[in-house]
Amino acid sequence: MGKELHNLSQEELGHLFPIEIAEPDEHWPAQYRSEKARLERILGPLAGRIEHIGSTAVPGLAAKPTIDILVEIPDESHAVEAIQKAMTAAGYIQMREQQDHLMFVKGYTLKGLAEQSVHIHMARRDQDAMWERVLFRDYLIRHPEAAEEYARLKFELAFVHHYDREAYTKGKGDFVRRITERAKTENEEGRRF
Repeated sequence: MGKELHNLSQEELGHLFPIEIAEPDEHWPAQYRSEKARLERILGPLAGRIEHIGSTAVPGLAAKPTIDILVEIPDESHAVEAIQKAMTAAGYIQMREQQDHLMFVKGYTLKGLAEQSVHIHMARRDQDAMWERVLFRDYLIRHPEAAEEYARLKFELAFVHHYDREAYTKGKGDFVRRITERAKTENEEGRRF
């Protein structure tokens, strides 16, 4: 199934998986915990720190109903091959267009999203740009007014770019950068990871 999805154009993918923003779901944290336990079983010592990131990690925040997870992976070159093998054997699809980190997805089918979809981002500890996503999450948790502003922006962008995931993500860029900078400034050391 994964190979067939990789053959679709960006436009076809956009229509198959349109941007849908859901109201907050109390089940998202449990879904994360279940997926985290599964990843720990699949990856064993190849998985370091595992964090729930993205909007589903912020209580009360509307979000695309996809659980985003960030996994710390070893710096050794042999680890990437072992991770790729383990994740694909477990049924995850590797998103090969990611240049700066490993990414796997689950729940994407040729009929649209399954009941549960997951994005697994994997990065080394020194890849600060990836771990800043934790700072962004924590800032939104501490500042509900920023989370509300983010929700409004996401609803607007989902309406305008309903079938264009790249434009939707790009449209959030300035907000994400601004909040991440605030989070760094607010933090005594400028880093929480």
